[in-house]
Order: sequence, then structure tokens, then C-alpha cells
Amino acid sequence: MERSPAKKALLISLLVSFVSLGLKLSGFWITRSTTALSDAAESVIHVLAVSFVYYGLMLSNKPADDKHLYGHERVEFLSVGVEGAVITIAGITIIYQSVENYLFGHHLKELMSGVYLIGGAGIINLVLGTYLLKVGRREENMMVISNGKHTLTDVWTSAGAVATLLIIKFTNFIILDSLVAILLAFYIIYEGGKLLKYAIDGLMDSRNPAIDTSIRQELSKDFPGSMIDVHNLRHRTTGNTTWIELHAVFEEEVSLKKAHDDSTMLEKNLINAVNGDVIVTIHLEPEGHHEEVHDTLKDADQQRPLKDFI
Repeated sequence: MERSPAKKALLISLLVSFVSLGLKLSGFWITRSTTALSDAAESVIHVLAVSFVYYGLMLSNKPADDKHLYGHERVEFLSVGVEGAVITIAGITIIYQSVENYLFGHHLKELMSGVYLIGGAGIINLVLGTYLLKVGRREENMMVISNGKHTLTDVWTSAGAVATLLIIKFTNFIILDSLVAILLAFYIIYEGGKLLKYAIDGLMDSRNPAIDTSIRQELSKDFPGSMIDVHNLRHRTTGNTTWIELHAVFEEEVSLKKAHDDSTMLEKNLINAVNGDVIVTIHLEPEGHHEEVHDTLKDADQQRPLKDFI
């Protein structure tokens, strides 16, 4: 079976990450630089994160089953959240190590060898990160996009490590090793925080502004046939699928077939208005006073007020 572009991209990312990690660990081993250690530590976590994201993508592509009736796409938010969390932990760890080295001191050596190794890893990650972002945006896959952004943070940490080692090489300003490592750590924490926010918003079914605009623009147009109004609109997006629910009001005495045909036309329009897969559920209502139409529900066994679900 042919791999999807997103799955292929993440597999390439995983394999290349091991190569990059090997170069960075060699750079740290040779130089004993805190900045080089920070760069290598971030890559260790990156390999673990890519592994988890790759598994998450395979799981999210599985179709719905008897246990998971809505599919598996919400695992995307968990995968992105884990990646954001490990990035943040990496940043905190780097700050701790940098402060410790500043207080107790350390000895650096073979700086130019470290520059070549870490610089080579940075170039590899620059190419890889650019490729991942291109594929992720084309496929509209946030797991690939987040992995691409994480890979590009590796480029910045590598560039900072290379610049730091060069400056120390020619100035012997060793304290710069700890200072730059701390600055890189704060940048890593910032990037991790953005991924965590995306994951939390997704898990909490936060409204996607772009999709909300597309849906409301479609609903602002003339309604099909006998449909006269819509209300109680709700929608959420998980992975590549958007779920839309709404109530549609129809003219009095309209036949069930006519109402269904008109609802199906609105469903088609909404599907065409939103990118990705769209599943629309429409509740049909006759014209009349809203609460009277739902009078039967007034004594239903619900803890929430009636207005919340009609």
C-alpha cells in the first residue's frame, strides 16, 4: 500500500533525526560545551517526539470502528501536545545545566571540530524542516507542520551553538557558553508553548476561526427551497475532519421529502465551503414558536437547561 505524503515525510524525519543526533552528540563529546549539550539534548527529545508523532499519524488514519465511532483523528492533538511538552521540558533542562556550568565552571576543547559537526547537523535539519513544512501545509496536516517547526528550532539551536563556539574559539569568553544556552532554552520553551496551546485548544474543541468564517458565510446566503432559518450552530475540527451540527426551520406543511432534499442541498454547500472532510448533521424543525415546537422535551431527564439543546 502506498504511503501518504504526510506519513512518508514523518518517516524521513525520523530517520534523518537519528543522523542529526549522532552528529550533535559527537560535537558535544568532542567539545564538552554546554551549548553543544543543549543542542544534542534537544535532538534526543526530538527523536522521541517524532517517533510518537509518527505513531499518532498512523493511528489517526485508521477508520472508525465499533469502539471509536468518530474515528481516531483526535490523537493529533495528543501527539502535538506531547511534542510541545517535551520541547518545553528540554528548555527547562538546558537552563538548569547552563546555570550549573556557570556556577562551577567547565573546560572546552576541540571547538572547530564541534563547529563542523554541529553545523553539518544544522544544515541537514534546515533542509528537513523546510521539506516538512511544505508537505504539512500542502496536506493540511498539523502533526507534520508541528514536526517541521520543531525541526527548524533545531536549526536555530545549532546556529547558536556554532556561533558560540566560534566566538569562544577566538575570544576565550567561556561564560558565553552558558549565556547562549539559556537564551536558546527560552526560545525552545516559547516554541513548545505554542504547540501546547494548539493541542489544548483542540482537545477543548475550541472554535477554528477560519472554518467558522467559512461556515457562517455559507449560511448567510439564501437557504435552499422551503428552508427559512437555521440556528443552534455548532462545529469542531479534529484532524482533517470538520463536524457541523445545526437546526434548520422549514415552512409549514412542507413534506418530509422536500425538507430532506433541501437539507441535503445545504449539507452539500457546507461540505464544499470547508476544506477537508466535512460531516454535517441537520435537525429538521417546522415553522413556529421555538419552545412550543420542542414542548415534548420540557420534562426530559436533563440537568442542563432546555435552551442548551434545542
